[in-house]
This record gives sequence, structure tokens and C-alpha cells, in this order.
Amino acid sequence: MPSLWALLALGCLRLCLGVNLQPQLASVTFATNNPTLSTVALEKPLCMFDSMVALNGTYEIYLYVLVDSASSRNASVQDSSRTPLSWTFRQTGGGRTGPYKAVVFDLTPCSDLPSLDAVGDVSRAPEILNAYLVRVGADGACLSDPNFQGLCNPPLSAATEYRFKYVLVNMSTGLVQDQTLWSDPIRTNRPTPYLAIDTWPGRRSGGMIVITSILGSLPFFLLLGFAGAVVLSLVDMGGSDGETTHDSQITQEAVPKSRGTSEPSYASVNRGLPLDRAEVYASKLQD
Repeated sequence: MPSLWALLALGCLRLCLGVNLQPQLASVTFATNNPTLSTVALEKPLCMFDSMVALNGTYEIYLYVLVDSASSRNASVQDSSRTPLSWTFRQTGGGRTGPYKAVVFDLTPCSDLPSLDAVGDVSRAPEILNAYLVRVGADGACLSDPNFQGLCNPPLSAATEYRFKYVLVNMSTGLVQDQTLWSDPIRTNRPTPYLAIDTWPGRRSGGMIVITSILGSLPFFLLLGFAGAVVLSLVDMGGSDGETTHDSQITQEAVPKSRGTSEPSYASVNRGLPLDRAEVYASKLQD
């Protein structure tokens, strides 16, 4: 995984120079679709706050979110006593009236970070992504759940610019130990208009194209089979009628009707006579 280590090293160089830096979007190696309509994946501040001075004790990192505006770019996340703000998503209107605390996680020493060599292990992938990334807007149920307890990290608004800030809090004192600058504005994606959705078959998968083609051709083959059955049925009926008519004509020619009741019929006269004498007698009767 040399390329992953290189990406991590570059990110760490950005963050390890001091706290006067900004939160950054996660690398496309870890988050290919970022931002989305309602989430933003950020790099965690790895080796950042403990790069200059060793920290003793227990520390947590708070991530604050703020909707970008001209009046909010220097918004504070602590009060006059350096106590971090605890405003929630609801209290700030989703970050429009002030910064809200969205995520809290422990400060992980650089030596305890999981190795990126194990990123190919599917079973360890969630652990590694959680160690290096934080996703804002990942909790879709906390606002609608009346029994939810804990920090709410609800989805962000689409097509909206946000700023983010990391704050290091000393848990033994409850005070802000250090913090980053606000990030540059990061805009969530805009929903695609219905009329702009590409329905060209080239955007479909191969399996979907095959299934669509089969389903589209099936009615044609069924109609073709039905037409063939009808044609064959008509041909059979025509052949039967022709044979019946031909047999009837032969019967009528062989056994003509008698002209009157007084004259004996050919069938009654020629009964028992030889064939040549019957023909002669039949010709006399006709005369």
C-alpha cells in the first residue's frame, strides 16, 4: 500500500505543522463520492495537536459545523471561560444561527493508528476508515427519534456551503486546549433535476440491457407464434373443404338423380348386370 501511505503522509504534513491549519476533505482514495447531498467526509486531525508538545491526560476532539455566511466566518466555539459550546443542531437551526457540535471522538496518538497495510482486509475496513475519517451528517434517525440520547449528527442540507472546525478539549478540566481554523467553505451536492437525468442505455449495466431486450422482444415472438398458428389452422380448414367438395362431386357424377318416379334409377336397373350392359342400359334410359 505505498500509495496509501504516501497520501497519508501528505495529509499528515499538512496537519503536523501546527494547529493554525484547517480541516480538509477526505482523500478520494478513502471516500470516492464526497461530498454527497447530505454528508461530508473529513480527514481526522491525525498527529496534529500532539505534534509540537506531548499531551498528558485524556483529551477529546469536538467537531463543530457552521453554515457559511459573511458574519459567521470568525464565529467562536467557546465562551469567555474557554468552555466549549454545547449547542445542538436544533438550537442553531442546522448551523445557520451559530456553530453546533456534531461529532466527538477520542484523540488517538499517532503510534496507535491502525496500519494502512490492512486496508485490503474487508473485515478491518470499517475500523480503518473510522480511524482516519469522520463523516458529518451520517445519522439519519436522531432527529426523528424522541428517545434518542447522545450527540445528534443529522444529515446536512443539499446545495449548502458549510465550514468545519476541530477543537481539542482537556477532559480533566473541561476547557478548550487548542483548536484549528475554520475550514474553507465546502458545498454539499445539488439534487439532479428530474428532466436532467440521463436515461441513455449507455448508462445502464450490461445485465439490465440484456433483460430489457429480452422483455421487449418477447411480445413480438408471442404475436408471431399466434399468427403462425392462425395461418396453419386456415390452411388445414381449406384442405378439408376441398377434399369434401371433390368427393361429393364424384359421388354425384357416379350416381345421377332419377328424372321421375316412373323411370327406374340407374342404380336400381344396373344392379346385378355386367358393367358393359349396365352402361348401355343407362344410355337408353337417358334417351
